[in-house]
Amino acid sequence: MKRIKAVIAYDGSGFSGFQVQPNKRTVQAVLIQALGKMHKQTEFKVTASGRTDAKVHALGQVIHFDTWLAIPIARWPIAINSLLPADIRVLTAEEAADDFHARFSAAGKTYRYKWKISNIISPFTRNFCTHLPIKPDVEAMRRAARAFPGTHDFSSFCSANTPVIDKVRTVYQLELEDRGDEIHLVISGSGFLYNMVRIIAGTLLEIGMGIRSPEEAAKIIAAQDRDRAGKTAPPQGLYLEKVDYGS
Repeated sequence: MKRIKAVIAYDGSGFSGFQVQPNKRTVQAVLIQALGKMHKQTEFKVTASGRTDAKVHALGQVIHFDTWLAIPIARWPIAINSLLPADIRVLTAEEAADDFHARFSAAGKTYRYKWKISNIISPFTRNFCTHLPIKPDVEAMRRAARAFPGTHDFSSFCSANTPVIDKVRTVYQLELEDRGDEIHLVISGSGFLYNMVRIIAGTLLEIGMGIRSPEEAAKIIAAQDRDRAGKTAPPQGLYLEKVDYGS
């Protein structure tokens, strides 16, 4: 038996999130079906670095699974992809140590959130960006973003429905990239709470639109109160970009 670590990408538009759910199409369910077929069994365990919500995309999600199949490691992406639908792909695969765990071995993650500035929502970007009719003040958003790096209790930026008690997380970096007709928020951290990135994105957008001042960001973090933060940004602008496992 050997453990395989794989990096996967998926268009989240047609999925009800990553985790298996009854009577819903999910990324995990599709992977289980493909790998189960390869192993000739109806149940198969696939573990990811973390869940993504419905309509959220991944450029570098990481999974692991155990196998007894004698497939050369270079052939694994080809073999799995032949059984997967077009909106999900295995990018790379490698043999990992027996104690490697896609979730618990992770040292950090990077997410990217994309806004598109346009009067007309293009049919070609509608599922991959959040559209804005006017451009926000990116410099105001950048000033506010300085409050986030460091270790904080991020209760203000977590869904009220989460069962997680410890809401202290470390943000390594938060940047706003101005790409003309697109704005990207790029955030890296030790880990993220449920809806944390989308609530940060929604709050920074309100600052960029002049609804809030940049100075409010630090006060919202300190308040540890979800009601103090902005709206949760839509899911289609969010991408899990990278999972870091250190050296």
